Formats: sequence, structure tokens, C-alpha cells
Amino acid sequence: MNTAPRATPLAWVNGSDAPEKPSLNIGYMALTDCASVVVAATQASPSSTALPSTSSAKLLGRAARQAGQRRTGCGALPVWPGVRRAPGIGGVPASAMAVLMGLNQNAQAINLSPALQRKGVTNPEALARLVHQHGARLTFAQTFPTGTHAMWLYYWLASQGIHPLRDVDSVVVPPAQMAAHIQAGRIDGFCVGEPWAADAVATGQGFTLATSQSIWPDHPEKVLACARAFAEQYPNSARALIKAVLAASRFIEQSPENRRSTAQLLSSSAYLDTPLASIEPRLLGSYHDGLGNHWQDPHALRLHDHGRANLPYLSDGMWFMTQFRRWGLLRDDPDYLGVARQVQQLALYGEAAQSLGVACPEQPMRSSLLIDGSRWDGSDPYGYARSFSLHALGDLPDARVGA
Repeated sequence: MNTAPRATPLAWVNGSDAPEKPSLNIGYMALTDCASVVVAATQASPSSTALPSTSSAKLLGRAARQAGQRRTGCGALPVWPGVRRAPGIGGVPASAMAVLMGLNQNAQAINLSPALQRKGVTNPEALARLVHQHGARLTFAQTFPTGTHAMWLYYWLASQGIHPLRDVDSVVVPPAQMAAHIQAGRIDGFCVGEPWAADAVATGQGFTLATSQSIWPDHPEKVLACARAFAEQYPNSARALIKAVLAASRFIEQSPENRRSTAQLLSSSAYLDTPLASIEPRLLGSYHDGLGNHWQDPHALRLHDHGRANLPYLSDGMWFMTQFRRWGLLRDDPDYLGVARQVQQLALYGEAAQSLGVACPEQPMRSSLLIDGSRWDGSDPYGYARSFSLHALGDLPDARVGA
């Protein structure tokens, strides 16, 4: 990513906002919600309207280098000091991570197979009956055990009375391979980001039973992340990167035409290599579930939303920690707020947003109502992790169930 100096009225602590590094290599995942990273990398909109020239990027597919797009839940489970992980769960030190900004909200989906559709399992109640009354042992796929797709799948199943770790099997499948695994009969359903859920519907490989925004309207999703050492050693470069992606996010949402041109860019062989018809409708909020239902989703993919989709809220990061604890991925409680403050780079983001005239919410916490009626506001993460009727806490010798 070209981060050459440019004129600016702002000066930071070191006396200049000139990026320390002339270029950055940015990793991304082949999902629709990489849109702002891709648009920022091209330095111009797909319709050739120039973006503010804060930076451009050399994209490196799915392998992140200095910075890149990551699941909010973290591609690898962080290791917090004094906190034990469940056996077999790898991780990286939380002190090594930095979340620069949120990339998007909403727009993941849970699909079921054509085989289940033929059996009449086309609603949550039928799925629960199949599992509990008929004893079916179903297999669901997600993209990483501690990623957002796993957490949405687990949360949704539990909200329907299905224990995601006891009543069904869970396997890891790369996003673009979900439909092929459905077709081969290896899995009965999956949770994945777009365009792969829509593409499965378009190719007759099942239907969308639930969207992630139906679980949590305007939930956090992908983030722009880097090594903490990079953010500390090269703060101007990190800030320039935030500004480039934030400007791209704003540009995409300025008009339906910009969204459509972005969908066209993403569909190319250089990026998602997927038919435009599988990308554009849901990027525009138009949903067809494969069961004959069509709707305009009020909580579709949000890449900017006047900055509300981009602030790295402390409560968002804390929520994922509560779910790791709930499902036994962590054997102890971390310092929820302390870790979030360490990882979420609110100061860097705020400086970048201010320079672009993007408003920042005053509070780094937000209150949300989820599908099961639980409210999350970050005030009591310890109690929240223990508030669910379905969990894995009882499996752990140090669990203190209650509160």
C-alpha cells in the first residue's frame, strides 16, 4: 500500500503525520465484507472516481502480512495472561494484536442443505424436532472454531434449544467450499459470510434459514487488524491505513451505484471470482432465501453507516470473549475490559476519523438486544457468560456457574 506523504493541516505527537513506511502488504479473506479493503487498495472507485489519496494496497489473498482483514473473534484465539485455554485450542498473545477499526456489520448467513429441505426442515422448530425427537446427528460447518461464523452458529443453535457442542457435530470448511461440501453430503448446514451463502442458494445447494443480523442486528463482524508492534512502531502508517479504508467504506455507501460498481469489482477473477448475481443483491440488502421468500433487509451489510460500523467498540471485543468462555474455549475469565482496551485501538481510529470528518460515538460501549432476549452492554461480562441455559461451563473444573 503506497503511503507517501501528503499535505495535511493536522500534526501528530511526533510533529508529522507522514507515514513511516512507503508501502504496506494487506491480507484479506475472499468474502464480500472485504469490499472496503479492496476499494482502498485500488486507489479509486470501480467507477473511476478518485478516492482521497491516503494510500493504496498490494493485496495478498487470504494471507495477512503487516495488516489485514480478520474475524472479530480473532482467527487465532488470543492468549491472555493468567488465562487457560481449553486443550487443543491454539492462540497468539493478545499483546501482539491490534484492532485498528471495524470493517463491517451484519451479512453472514446460516444455510441448510437441500436434503433437509426435502424433509420439510425449513424452519427452526423443525430443525429442533429433528435433533431432539428423531435423534438426528447433523453436521454443521463454520470457518474457524473461534471465528465469528462459529460464534453465530453456536449462538443461533443455542437460541433454538440445540446445544452446538453436544447435539450436533461442528467442522471447519473454507468459505468458498461450503456449497461443494453440501453437494457431496458431508455437511447438513453451514454458517459463512457472503457471497457464499447466496451462491449456494443460486446453485441449488440449499437455502438460507437465518441471517446473522437476525441473531444480533448490526453485530460486529470483520476488523482491520495488525500486529501491535506495527501499530506502535509505525503509528502514522497505521493511521494512514485506517484513513484509506475508512474513506473507501464511506465511498461505497454514498450511493447504490457505488455499491453496484463495488460488487462488479469484487466479482472479478482478481478478487472473489464469483458471479455478480451472487454478490450484488445481498450487498444491496435484497434477500432471497431459496424458499420463495424475498425481502429488503433493514440490517444488511453495513460498511460505514456514518462511522457507526467502523468504531472498534470495546463492548464488541468483550462480547466475543464472553462466548469463548461460555463454550469452554477459555478455561478462565480474562480481564474482559482490560484486554479490550489493550487490543482495540480507539485513539488511532479516533485520530483518523477526525481527520476525515467522520463522527465518532462518544461511548466505546454500546447496548444490543440479541435473538434470545438477552441484552449485552459490556457492564457485566462475567455474569453474562454465565447467564445462558446452554453453555459448556459445567464441563470445566474451575467453572463458577451462577450470577
